[in-house]
Amino acid sequence: MLDNLADLGAFVRLADSGSFKATAQQLDMSGPAVSKAIARLESRLGVKLFNRTTRSVALTNDGQAFLERCRRILDDIQEAEELMTRGRLQLRGRLRIQMPLAFGRLVVLPKVQAFLKAHPDLTLDVDLSDRVVDFADEGLDVAVRIGDVPDSRVIARKIYDIRFVTCASPAYLAKHGTPKKPEDLENHRCLTYWIPSLGRHREWPFAHRGVRFARTFVGRLNVNNSEALVDAALKGEGIVSVATFIAVDAVKSGKLKVVMPDFVTLGPPVSAVYLPNRHLAARVRAFLDFLATVVPPNPPWDRAVLKK
Repeated sequence: MLDNLADLGAFVRLADSGSFKATAQQLDMSGPAVSKAIARLESRLGVKLFNRTTRSVALTNDGQAFLERCRRILDDIQEAEELMTRGRLQLRGRLRIQMPLAFGRLVVLPKVQAFLKAHPDLTLDVDLSDRVVDFADEGLDVAVRIGDVPDSRVIARKIYDIRFVTCASPAYLAKHGTPKKPEDLENHRCLTYWIPSLGRHREWPFAHRGVRFARTFVGRLNVNNSEALVDAALKGEGIVSVATFIAVDAVKSGKLKVVMPDFVTLGPPVSAVYLPNRHLAARVRAFLDFLATVVPPNPPWDRAVLKK
């Protein structure tokens, strides 16, 4: 039984590294020993798990399907060990995380060093991407999502509600005028966020006299990256609706100006998403607790932008 588990561990490491040499180094084994472990596993299963060439090692379709099950098995074993040793041993292992590019870069990663310092035996593999991925396909432990999470297979824990502001450069406003209400934006050059996976533009959220509403604008420049849209706004190419944590530096420096401040409202929620598990792995639970602390009440970027 223990030999079987060791073979599973070698299989997962090889799938992650794509290299027999790297796997051998990580497991303190020889290259031939890793090769024999994979051969034993393939023989027991009666399937080929990897396609091998002199330059690469890639999972077969059977190998990919088997990988996710192996991850869960090994995670469950590690979780059982953590339950027995909680409070006596440091958390250890690897966390696979995916989060939106701007939120991860500007909000989470500047604070992640404290988490790593508190848990020196944990490794984080972070995918910064605005795409929405499938947990099973990507082997994720935690994902951060902006907006509603319709997938009933996962649990969403809200981190905070984004505030969106409408901004433009002083040069653009001097040339094209300042909009006073959302309807005025129909006559402006709107820089819009495009959602490729949904085939549509992101709505611009507003509120007035306690009533929340949204509008969709179609501009000549549609990009699936908020920071790229801010760069375009800084160059005077149009008006952008953007989260305060992205706009804060440009607004504080005066390079962007908030327009229609009376229409600012809470935007979509930011949530930490994970698969349901009766015994949530301690390392996953620790990272979820960390995410709950990255945005303080009344965040400083909201205060800095909304007072302008």
